[in-house]
Amino acid sequence: MEAGAARGRVTTHGCERGLTRLWRCRPAGAAGAGLVDRVLAARGLGGDAAAFLDPSLKHLHDPSLMPDLDRAAARLLGAVEAGEPVVIYGDYDVDGVTATCILVHTLRAVHPGADIRTYVPHRVDEGYGLNAAALRQLAGAGARVVVSVDCGITAVEPAREARRAGLDLIITDHHNPPAAMDTLPAAFAVVHPRRPDSVYPFGNLCGAGVAFKLAWRIATMHCGTDRVTPHLRELLLDLLAFAALGVIADVVPLLGENRVIARYGLARIKHSKVTGLRALVEAAGLAGEHVDSDHVGFILAPRLNACGRMGHAREAVELFTTEDGERAAAIARDLTRLNNDRRATERGIVEQACEAAEKAGMTSAARRAIVLADDRWHQGVIGIACSRLIDRYHRPTILLSRRGDECHGSGRSIEGYSLHAALGRCSAHLTGFGGHDMAAGLRLGAASLDAFTEAFISDAGRHIDEDRLTPSLWIDCDAGLDELTLDAVAGLGRLAPFGQGNPKPRLRLRGVRIAAAPQPMGTGGKHLSLRIGDSTRTLRLVAWNWGERAPRLAAGVRADAVICPRVNTWNGRSSVEAEVEDLRVDTP
Repeated sequence: MEAGAARGRVTTHGCERGLTRLWRCRPAGAAGAGLVDRVLAARGLGGDAAAFLDPSLKHLHDPSLMPDLDRAAARLLGAVEAGEPVVIYGDYDVDGVTATCILVHTLRAVHPGADIRTYVPHRVDEGYGLNAAALRQLAGAGARVVVSVDCGITAVEPAREARRAGLDLIITDHHNPPAAMDTLPAAFAVVHPRRPDSVYPFGNLCGAGVAFKLAWRIATMHCGTDRVTPHLRELLLDLLAFAALGVIADVVPLLGENRVIARYGLARIKHSKVTGLRALVEAAGLAGEHVDSDHVGFILAPRLNACGRMGHAREAVELFTTEDGERAAAIARDLTRLNNDRRATERGIVEQACEAAEKAGMTSAARRAIVLADDRWHQGVIGIACSRLIDRYHRPTILLSRRGDECHGSGRSIEGYSLHAALGRCSAHLTGFGGHDMAAGLRLGAASLDAFTEAFISDAGRHIDEDRLTPSLWIDCDAGLDELTLDAVAGLGRLAPFGQGNPKPRLRLRGVRIAAAPQPMGTGGKHLSLRIGDSTRTLRLVAWNWGERAPRLAAGVRADAVICPRVNTWNGRSSVEAEVEDLRVDTP
């Protein structure tokens, strides 16, 4: 760091500033160690390197350790054996849809004649989570057991209504639970890895992960032994594909059990026996690809989420539960169309919200959060629009769709600021909220909007330091160009799957020179291709969305670069190249 400061570079609280972000360096690994070992050491994984690099299904914890899980599994088995109608009540996002389908396939497998129904609330008409009206409707239609997935942990009043309606309600969820046992919903079973009395070793499962654990226990309980039948074993392995979709789409940390689920589940997606999953992969143009976490996050998950955002998520559930190939293909094609509609709607909201935020002064250092409402905004799309505003302004953002006297909305946050906790501190102005640290949903009366806006922005001002308004870039370690061999970069690929909590390795190259003027790429030169070099070799870099920075990257300029290296294979030949995360260019 001292060398950088000596060359006239800006530092902020021990960080160095690049062209786009603050650079924060992890503790240096052992000198002389290989790239993989240095990255693992920087992330605090050096002592668990073998388990991390070679995750095993044996690393999954015993489902019975989760509170109420055995009670829930026994009740569901008893219901299907007795012919009682069972309803799986899911959320409308990828995590909720995949969790729903995990239990549908499991219960049908242990009892093929079981009466298994599904219910997914309409995002706009009903909103998130369990609602009393839907539970009364399900009871009236003959349901005796309702199991929620990816929702319900704060549904105190709906749980009371379920009991009054004669339903045995089983709640499975992963969102932030109440702090005390006496404030949990009074359900037949409440399955949650972070329940106040939980001893479960891993608290960061997503909703589909919790559902998979319940499915696993249903299978072993049905067989009366930990060794299930070959048919059920193959099913559970296939269901890991659904769990992996939920893990990646819900942006939970890809560590611990989530890493195991993602690693094995991704490997099952392309060759899944589930008709609808194969149809989705085909419609997305991934049939010839090795499906990785980027494919899920940027191609498959948006299609599934578009169904819940622009239409009704029950179609996504049907896609993953039907055995009709033609119907599955039709739904998969429709999801692509809905996703295109979602993109257009999202662009309009983002443009309007950016203009309104800047006009209201919410993008200045003095106002460290954005809260906006508009009656033109599609309630199903505002959550992802929040993410786009955070990409641009890097501050907590809440966007609300105003409908008459009510506002329904979504929020997204930045590292170090718990959105769920912040909404709790502002709850006097809300009629309801739920979620977790980085994302949440909320509703409030339109008359309370101004008071809530000021309360939330004031809370952000108290809890967010000014330097947090610039996004941080964590660097794993320094490297030299000579280290970036095919074998070394391929070795870094063993850290995959990448995502939340386990980003792609970021390496800093010090004192390299831009070897040639950057070349524009893409429509209108939106992206750049450039080469950097030192005394040993040159390396091609791809800089996405850096077209406007081309004048600052002239040939011969010296810079430090933060890169994510990768192996590129084209026409049977492999070479090392890298994506630019950030550059810091020497100034005269």
